[in-house]
Amino acid sequence: MTPPAKTPSAPIGIGIIGMGFMGQTHLAAFRSAADRGSACRILAVADRDEQRRKGVGMAVGNLAAGGAAGADLLAGVRGYATPQELLADPAVDAVSLCTPTDSHGVLAMAALAAGKHVLIEKPVALDVETIRGIEEAASAAGKVCMPAMCMRFWPGWVWLKEAVADGRFGRVVSASFTRIGSRPTWAPEFYLDSTRSGGALFDLHIHDVDFIYWLFGSPAAVSSSGDDFGVTTLYDYSHVAGGPNRVTASGAWLGSAGFPFRMQYLVEFERAVADFDLTRTPPLRLIADGKVEEVVIPTGAGYEGEAAEFVEAIVNGRSPGTTLAQAVAVTGIVRAERASQRSRTREVL
Repeated sequence: MTPPAKTPSAPIGIGIIGMGFMGQTHLAAFRSAADRGSACRILAVADRDEQRRKGVGMAVGNLAAGGAAGADLLAGVRGYATPQELLADPAVDAVSLCTPTDSHGVLAMAALAAGKHVLIEKPVALDVETIRGIEEAASAAGKVCMPAMCMRFWPGWVWLKEAVADGRFGRVVSASFTRIGSRPTWAPEFYLDSTRSGGALFDLHIHDVDFIYWLFGSPAAVSSSGDDFGVTTLYDYSHVAGGPNRVTASGAWLGSAGFPFRMQYLVEFERAVADFDLTRTPPLRLIADGKVEEVVIPTGAGYEGEAAEFVEAIVNGRSPGTTLAQAVAVTGIVRAERASQRSRTREVL
């Protein structure tokens, strides 16, 4: 079912559930999107911690993408102690779920039942059944329900998607992605419990799995090695005519505290090589015909674009570019990686 369009003159009332690092990041993203013309405004937040509801204390995470909320960003915003109180607020049209993964299913269903549109932080869930249930509920309710896959909106990744899609450098010959950081010290009771977070495979590596899926579709098979703290996977695209010869991705939480977060890709086209490294300025280089060119891309992260896409889908009554059906496919790939990792054999999808 296509969601009904929202009256353009009425900004989308946004509520954020969970005011940890990602909740504060989403708050800043929606504020920034609104400042740039998105028809939305932050009306309410929910968190059991009164200090976080007030924006007191610093956000903690492995990437300085949004920063602490701060009392200034929460001026005039209603604060609720529970998600249920926020969902009962009739002025809230849409909610952003920034709570632990194992709470997403219940909260998303409750939000949809309350008539809210929903943005769900990644991963939506650790199993496809939960995601399919949310998808069915969103369709029945006629509401936008979007997985928050921020890399699709990250400037260097947007550039790569466009370069692959329009074939400006020929077909992709090979591609490798790397995502590494220190083991999470914030909320360790959640992140370091792989039964809840899915470990580095689901919480970190899934970004690259989603992007690989967005670029090339589903692989025929995966071959993975690693453990709960890290994975390296080879994706088989031999079934795709003109597809890449080799695609790999590595993601890991390292045991050494303070290791700087690293996000990289190296994509070989027929006529050029694209080299992105977040730790470098500027991060994106193009090597072709023996020359190295520094590619100018917008600065910043992908969270604002993600927020703007969610709002635009609601306003225009359309499906977002990132869908729950895609989340089902990506989760299936990640689960196949986990099976391959454990069996040490190639897993066919």
